[in-house]
Amino acid sequence: MYPKLTEPSILQGAVTPVPIVVAAGNGIGPEIMSATLTVLEQAGASLDLQPIEVGEEVYHSGHSAGITPEAWDHIRERKVMLKGPITTPQGGGVKSLNVTLRKTLGLYANVRPCIAYDPYIPVRHPSLNVVVVRENEEDLYAGIEHRQTDQVVQCLKLITRPGSEKIVRYAFEYARRRNRKKVTCLVKDNIMKLTDGLFHQVFKEIAADYPDIVSESIIVDIGMARLANAPELFDVIVLPNLYGDILSDIAAEISGSVGLAPSANIGDNYAMFEAIHGSAPDIAGQDIANPSGLLLSSVKMLAHLGQGDVAERIHNAWMKTIEDGIHTADLYRSGVSEQRVGTRQFADAVVHRLGQFPSNLQVSSYSNDVMPPVTLAKRQKAQKALVGVDVFIDSSDVTPERLGEYMQAMQTEALQLVMITNRGVKVWPDGFPETFHTDHWRCRFQGEKENQEVEHAQIVKLLSRLADSRIDFIKTEHLYTFDGEPGYSLGQGQ
Repeated sequence: MYPKLTEPSILQGAVTPVPIVVAAGNGIGPEIMSATLTVLEQAGASLDLQPIEVGEEVYHSGHSAGITPEAWDHIRERKVMLKGPITTPQGGGVKSLNVTLRKTLGLYANVRPCIAYDPYIPVRHPSLNVVVVRENEEDLYAGIEHRQTDQVVQCLKLITRPGSEKIVRYAFEYARRRNRKKVTCLVKDNIMKLTDGLFHQVFKEIAADYPDIVSESIIVDIGMARLANAPELFDVIVLPNLYGDILSDIAAEISGSVGLAPSANIGDNYAMFEAIHGSAPDIAGQDIANPSGLLLSSVKMLAHLGQGDVAERIHNAWMKTIEDGIHTADLYRSGVSEQRVGTRQFADAVVHRLGQFPSNLQVSSYSNDVMPPVTLAKRQKAQKALVGVDVFIDSSDVTPERLGEYMQAMQTEALQLVMITNRGVKVWPDGFPETFHTDHWRCRFQGEKENQEVEHAQIVKLLSRLADSRIDFIKTEHLYTFDGEPGYSLGQGQ
């Protein structure tokens, strides 16, 4: 009864089978994938399955990303992937397969619906019903890091206008098609005024195109606190990558269990659907894992593929199973649950209820779930002007005053020293003696007049003088204005 995953196969439903790639993963992955495919087959899903191997064994065979070239070929040909959890070896030298897949395939939108199924799965917030739409490619997850001094490392936070436009517009389109009433943006632009500030600005611009949907922006720390305490205040939440990673797990956990949460990764040309929980090798092979996260992710996949009727049959049967108290070990509660079952028994229980509907939980509908492609607005390119340079210095045996003297001696007619910061706090001129210093200094050089333009050659001349004086400059950042507005941050305390 349970499909094999070692060779291609067909789940023949009422329509022409849609080709997809299936990656069972590691640990409990093969068990929950087998259970999931059983339910899909019995529900009438029409899929052409191509299994691939990813994860732990592929890492150990010498592929640092956990995936083979042949598997990439299958994914690029079929464009849709259903993936179980994987095990990533500890230690350096390997890459996160999840991040690699999302970024390589342009899967910019990570969509995670989080719903409470109380009282059948008791939770503190029975009314919880939110969708987290997380930007999936940018932010600190660009993974661009450097060790610059003995004491300091950096990670670059990259936010782009196109990336922000795509994810924000996707969130509003999702809200409109799923009859959601509000979209909330969570950012930290009171501190990161350029990066989070751009994301927030794009949100405000796009929100104006959706007057039928309420929009609001909240600082991310209080926003997360409010979600944990009063999730009924939220509907659809859109936010940058790192915040979204954290918030989606919080939302999933307070909805009952991370093991229940589906996850869809959507791009312009590809899509990947996966359980968000780990591979749980400690319980692998024991037939006790809950397949719900992967099964509900496959429901999202079917809706994405236009098989919404099958998606509805499975989701409603799953909710009926939950209502009937048929629960795996992670959900079983004495006095609430009726029967404790294993992975295969749970799948059989869902199959048995296909065609039935929940009695109290909201009946699922996927009649309008195929999302249109997101298009970017055309805009005039800003006028860019070079007005200075930040030169970062490695020095552990210098005071701000002494470094200021050194740097003033290095300045040129075109570029004058205007500020020195340490960890973003201004320490010269007029710094405070109480400020803690590391060996990582930012020295800002600009023209004598405000926004006076400079040439690249003038920056090269400055750097040549520093090199001739054996000053260890470790990094430079050019300072630009865009339509006359500074495209760089000021120093704290400036």
